[in-house]
Amino acid sequence: MTEPASSRATFAVLGVILRPLMNAMMSKQWKGAENLPRNTGFIVCPNHVTEIDPIVIGHFLYNHKVMPHFLAKASLFKVPVLGAVLRATIQVPVERTTAGANRSLDVAKEAIEGGGGIIIYPEGTLTRDPDMWPMKGRTGAARLALQTGAPVVPIAHWGAHEVFPRYAKRLYLFPRKTSRVLVGKPVDLSEFRDGPITRTTLDAATNRIMDSLTELVGELRGETPPAERWDPAVKNQKQVGRNFESPAGEGQ
Repeated sequence: MTEPASSRATFAVLGVILRPLMNAMMSKQWKGAENLPRNTGFIVCPNHVTEIDPIVIGHFLYNHKVMPHFLAKASLFKVPVLGAVLRATIQVPVERTTAGANRSLDVAKEAIEGGGGIIIYPEGTLTRDPDMWPMKGRTGAARLALQTGAPVVPIAHWGAHEVFPRYAKRLYLFPRKTSRVLVGKPVDLSEFRDGPITRTTLDAATNRIMDSLTELVGELRGETPPAERWDPAVKNQKQVGRNFESPAGEGQ
């Protein structure tokens, strides 16, 4: 499968609208684009600090001739206009049922086969770390990588949270902020690819991905990452939702 002409056309229209807006909102310091695989689809694993992160990463990838495909909540595909755009650009609906998860995996594989970049936030949600370091990862990206053989590329970014802080209600455009992006080399998962895909294997591969990503974030920030990665379960935090400080298991 190659990227359909309809998808490319929709991306082109979105680019005409969104790129000037992003350029006006933030200046850019982008490094490491030479590490993006060419002539093959791949999995992108960025850190996640604010709700506008997908626009930042999508902007970066599209500027470098990579069609970005995100995993998005299935409910978004039911929103008028937005749902049509998501479907037209082959975004991947994420459902919680087993059958829905299998369909999501099939769509993700198609996007990879089409030569695009499938973006999976390995943390699964906005980081719960108080200092916004990458937290404990989930295994979805590692599973897809081991099932497809696709390379995994960590991409760190920093600065978008200054424009739109986590769970904010408005943009902070002045003074003008800088969007900094740093692409790492594909994560070496070769030792995990030949054996069975067990929970132990997935956890080890996920830790390898998160280690690479955290190192890049530290380089961007000019700081040393914490010795221990933040784990919401250990901190008795909920995995999803704005009110994540409530004990796990309580209603949102």
